[in-house]
Amino acid sequence: MEHFITPSELVVKHDTTLHSQHLHRDIVMDVVLPPHYEATNTAYPVLYMNDGQDLERLQMTRVLSELYHHQQVPPFILVAVHCGERIQEYGTATQADYKHRGARAGAYTSFVLEELLPYIKNQYRVLTGPPHTVFCGFSLSGLSAFDIVWHHPQIFGKAGAFSGSFWWRQRAYENHYDDHQDRIMHRLVRESSVRREQFKELTPTFWFQTGTDDEKDDRNHNGIIDSIEDTLDLVAELERKGFRWGKEVRYVEVKGGHHDQATWSRIMPDFLQWAFGN
Repeated sequence: MEHFITPSELVVKHDTTLHSQHLHRDIVMDVVLPPHYEATNTAYPVLYMNDGQDLERLQMTRVLSELYHHQQVPPFILVAVHCGERIQEYGTATQADYKHRGARAGAYTSFVLEELLPYIKNQYRVLTGPPHTVFCGFSLSGLSAFDIVWHHPQIFGKAGAFSGSFWWRQRAYENHYDDHQDRIMHRLVRESSVRREQFKELTPTFWFQTGTDDEKDDRNHNGIIDSIEDTLDLVAELERKGFRWGKEVRYVEVKGGHHDQATWSRIMPDFLQWAFGN
């Protein structure tokens, strides 16, 4: 009889031993190990996940169990990092938004690169380098994940942004806001010297998801909600850099999808199969 991997067979280690000098706080994370991790000497690829405190609401152990059972993804290690001061630590590393939110995003990026990654490499059997290292996040933490991968493609090979906060802007709408100039992540991509052709085989790839009911806002009254428009406009900036729709870029629009963990859990298998699929 075929053995079904149950959620209880996945080892989840609640880890509170890392202290961050960059963030001046103890880090809480849940590390989900693949089946039979303790019985082998195998090293595994890693998915780093922002907003790791939502692991249960995302039903991640159920999602992983089903994918492993059907052999739809190879084994990997999930490092789910709980948020701290979320509105300050997530954002774009080089620039806060117009309300000075995200002022510690640079410190968060330094924590990820200089403290988190070395800690995980020391504590667990992990493969390193872009082909084996993925980062994802949700809403504001999706913006954070994309920003980190975009600026550090020598470390991370793939980014996933669930309902990413790509509205992140340097000017208030009522203060002569302009889509082209004031959306921070779009401008960072546009002004970057990065182009797809420079990477050869190790080209970074990007996965984006929105839901048709993510929000109701439509700032330019064109019938497209802002979350969808901001995401598609970022994809367009990537295309101008040579990244190709359907190759280096995947976009998934969930009909009836909301800005919540239930929607993100529902589409999670698509992301994981894209990131790690056999």
